[in-house]
Amino acid sequence: MSSKQTKRKDKLRSTESIILWKFKCKLLLAFCCVSYAVFFQMKSLLNSPGFGFTGNFFQCTNKLLLSDQATGLEIKEFARKNAANALSVANMVMGMASILSSLNGHHHAACWLVLIGYLLDLADGAVARRLNACSALGATLDDFADFTTFVATSLLLSTPRPADNILCMCYVLSVFVRLCFFSCIPFMYRGLPCIYSSAILASASLLSGGNMAMLRVIAVAMILFMISQTFYPHDRVLESQTWKKAIYVGGVFMVFCSSFPPACVYYLLWSMSYILFPTSLWSSKV
Repeated sequence: MSSKQTKRKDKLRSTESIILWKFKCKLLLAFCCVSYAVFFQMKSLLNSPGFGFTGNFFQCTNKLLLSDQATGLEIKEFARKNAANALSVANMVMGMASILSSLNGHHHAACWLVLIGYLLDLADGAVARRLNACSALGATLDDFADFTTFVATSLLLSTPRPADNILCMCYVLSVFVRLCFFSCIPFMYRGLPCIYSSAILASASLLSGGNMAMLRVIAVAMILFMISQTFYPHDRVLESQTWKKAIYVGGVFMVFCSSFPPACVYYLLWSMSYILFPTSLWSSKV
């Protein structure tokens, strides 16, 4: 009996592993396709008269891309100006997909999508600064994308219990307070950046199998960190030392090429190190 049970468990584990790999492949494909579709959907929306100069910008872009005289340099310029915006739109798509996954009971998918949003949020600002493509549109897209991801994170705490729903609302309100009312000084944030609380909650949720008692404690701690007066350094991971860039690349590898326990531990350690050793490890000046 014991050998049969062992074989049955091994078979179940292998089946779960295959399902997880298939899910990641589909997730990566959906990530590319949906980002492409949403970007051009937003472009058509912004072409409407109510969007003013932004609509004119995209109309000019359409003429540029459809014109027979469009040169390779002009196309590269368009790509340079919109690369960071595309990442922000992709981040927004991940947040919306995570919200839909949570509402449909796909807990694991919702957590993975939050972690992908974490990577995109770290990348969009770095790409914009690297390409000298910072703009008002990009800043607005980034804010919307971030808030969508943080709402998705709060739904990881949602249950039929009223107390848990109140905790979800408190989490969203703390993110709102952190983003809108806590001033930012050069090289520092006031209050824990929200992406780290999202990564910790998503990783802990996956590792614990959605243990709500643990998630409630972690959520309360993250709320206190976000609304605290503690200063945290700007974490320009992709604009800093090589080892920080290597950690980011490792995060990308873990999301798409690793099974979920090592990936969750990786993100948990990454985020906790920022909370425990913010200045000594993660300052962009270090």
